[in-house]
Amino acid sequence: MRNKFLKSQKILRLATISPSGNPHIVPVWYMYARGRFYIGTNTNTEKAKNIKKNPQVSFCIDTGIRSPDIFGVMGTGKAKIIIKKSEVCKIAEKILLRYFSSMRNQSAQKLLSQTDCIIEIMPKKITTWQY
Repeated sequence: MRNKFLKSQKILRLATISPSGNPHIVPVWYMYARGRFYIGTNTNTEKAKNIKKNPQVSFCIDTGIRSPDIFGVMGTGKAKIIIKKSEVCKIAEKILLRYFSSMRNQSAQKLLSQTDCIIEIMPKKITTWQY
């Protein structure tokens, strides 16, 4: 059930730690595959800069506001930045195709052109909840 949920949802809240020790939390588009999370971004973003300095991250994906439809997954893990252009492009396209019906979409092309790295999260601990 957890893997199906992670593959079906669209928003992951990613928490990174700034160099000053403050949490930085952002909603991101993602892909879940082979037990890992993949997020396309740009090396100039705060989340990417934070991960370069401190790879420890937390994440949360949840849905529902009334029982019995409340379900969530949260966890901690270690992230790394993938910058190899061929790998970035391949993964970024897979992520974007979760949100756009085609890569011919103008917004999809713009996002792809702005993506120069992929954040890969290797979860260490995952917790689920349901109400």
